[in-house]
Amino acid sequence: MPKTDLKQQLVERFLEVNGDHPMTDADDAYVSAQFVVLEELCAGLGREADAVRRLMLGQRLPLPGYLRSDGAEMVPADLCVLADEAGGTDLLEAWFTAHWADPITGKAEWNAYLSGQYVCLHSVTPATIQRKDHLTTAIDAAVNEPDAGSVRWSERLHALVDELDTLEPAFTAYDRLRFGGPTSRDTCIDAVRARFPRP
Repeated sequence: MPKTDLKQQLVERFLEVNGDHPMTDADDAYVSAQFVVLEELCAGLGREADAVRRLMLGQRLPLPGYLRSDGAEMVPADLCVLADEAGGTDLLEAWFTAHWADPITGKAEWNAYLSGQYVCLHSVTPATIQRKDHLTTAIDAAVNEPDAGSVRWSERLHALVDELDTLEPAFTAYDRLRFGGPTSRDTCIDAVRARFPRP
């Protein structure tokens, strides 16, 4: 299959998953600072870019996180690390989903991972996905705790927010378009800090 066909198929799949939203200059700058061009990553790892594209299209590696406005497929620098840890792409799905006790949740997380949309984490691993879920749930629940508003409560809340802050990048305007609204950083970090300032 010619390279252009694989690249075009990947673009089409990406748009299917994310919708067709324009990337601004600010989006491109953000993505270039946070992610790596697929060809450059593959060259550094001694892998064929087309072989990696086939794995993405075959649902064995995640789709790119972004398509820059020049068409570059932007991927995390650690794109292949989990597959290596699992013992190869053939073993990755079983290794990944085994991190969840409930197979249905594990499969749902695997599908989310393959979408390439886990751009909400600096490093995407089962452990960081689970930790992010725990933190966002705890932050959302905090306002209903019996001691809400107390100094001790505020310290607990801000410890959760600070930890989430270390896991999540800044996001960009493009993310708010493709996700159809505010990001978890908007709702669980920035909004919480604005609503409940540190004592």
